[in-house]
Amino acid sequence: MKYRQIFSNTDDIYDNLFDERKVNFIEQFDTANIVYPTSDEIAALNVVKETWKIGDRYWKYAAKYYNKPQLWWVIAWFNQKPVESDLKIGDRVLIPLPLEKILEYYGY
Repeated sequence: MKYRQIFSNTDDIYDNLFDERKVNFIEQFDTANIVYPTSDEIAALNVVKETWKIGDRYWKYAAKYYNKPQLWWVIAWFNQKPVESDLKIGDRVLIPLPLEKILEYYGY
């Protein structure tokens, strides 16, 4: 993941965008391929359990536990619920710690 490729997208589907921007292509990052941690890797983590309640957001948990709200996706991916609308009030949310270890598992 550290070294995601950038490619030039010339797909015809973006012709209107190209015309609007007066360009022939747009540069995009290649899609990330994040692998879920193995059971052994998970066992090596400390996992904090939170109960999802009204007003909770992944970014708030990331700010609280990692001091980096932009790392909300770490919690979303670990819980295999990519968007907050996948959660219901009362659901258990797992926060993997330490951050450095889970990022290492994700290839960062």
